[in-house]
Amino acid sequence: MTENAGVRIRWRGHATVEITDSGTTILTDPVLTARVAHLRRRRGPDPMADPVRPDAVLLSHLHADHTHLPSLALIEADVPIVVPRGAVDAFAGLRVFGDRLIEVSAGQDVRLGSVTVRAVPAVHDGRRWRRGPQRAQALGYVVDGAASTYFAGDTALDPAMAEWVPRCDVALLPVGGWGPNLGPGHMDPESAAAAARSVAADVSIPIHFGTLWPIGMDAVRPRRFHGPGGEFVRRADAAGLRAVELAPGEAFR
Repeated sequence: MTENAGVRIRWRGHATVEITDSGTTILTDPVLTARVAHLRRRRGPDPMADPVRPDAVLLSHLHADHTHLPSLALIEADVPIVVPRGAVDAFAGLRVFGDRLIEVSAGQDVRLGSVTVRAVPAVHDGRRWRRGPQRAQALGYVVDGAASTYFAGDTALDPAMAEWVPRCDVALLPVGGWGPNLGPGHMDPESAAAAARSVAADVSIPIHFGTLWPIGMDAVRPRRFHGPGGEFVRRADAAGLRAVELAPGEAFR
């Protein structure tokens, strides 16, 4: 990707990223409020102080910090929402969005404005709740326009990742979480740096850290809140990879 490619990445915090490519703005996993259940936004500006006006929304999986109904309700009513196949049957709360929902499976493409979005697998629990059948798989997405941008959603590192995404201009990679512990199905800075190499990213941007934290736990393992982005950049640099840490609300072209 070159500086004049006309591609802009703006991290809104957590897994919420605006990808503007060839005049089309895609918004990933929107969390646009001050709270998500027991989680509080601890860093970055209020996203609605500078309202998000996407042309389409991508949802990677059904967990509440990725499929957040109050945030989806803040988006204009004609905006299509791409979801993993089976998501509507698995989570009835999505039905309020009606025919705006576009269900996709890994390997499937959908045209959104001037870009093509391809769904790719993710190694993560795709259920809304911890129990019950998994009717919808977690996904990542590749947005292809003037550049190729890989949004990993939530995923663990997997050897097949290089098959899903052989190369990309930008990789948006999760490097942390929303609490003092990082459970299975996630990447830490070390594994995210390995993922950046696997997908042959020209530049990688860490996401899914340093935004949401459980209420009343500000003093618990603060390094897990503040540290993952910088640690990822250091590890990427040491491996000869280009990485850029953004603050919530900051943009990269």
